[in-house]
Amino acid sequence: MSQTAPPWPTEIRLNRAKDELSVTFDNAETYRLPAEMLRVMSPSAEVQGHSADQRVTVGGKRHVKINEVQPVGNYAVKIRFADGHDTGIYAWGYLLQLGREQDERWAEYLAELKSKGLKRE
Repeated sequence: MSQTAPPWPTEIRLNRAKDELSVTFDNAETYRLPAEMLRVMSPSAEVQGHSADQRVTVGGKRHVKINEVQPVGNYAVKIRFADGHDTGIYAWGYLLQLGREQDERWAEYLAELKSKGLKRE
């Protein structure tokens, strides 16, 4: 049984406003990922916790910007946000998953904010 290699990013570009990261994979998929989404869905333990029941819902990041995107080896990038958060390592597979599931994940996040009485501002 052969395994197909996952798509590899061929271009990662931060827009001029620093509020969106565009990721293009070698299978021609391109996703525009808002800084707010990347921040509130950070793969860091600070946000994700060490188990599903420890996950933190992060509000108030509607206007967050990305200060820097830094390569981590050949498998990920580290994103430094203007609010000081910089502990998330965004593996290529995670960025691909966020892109493919963007609408669904965003709807879940908004519902979670509402249920907890939090706001995006």
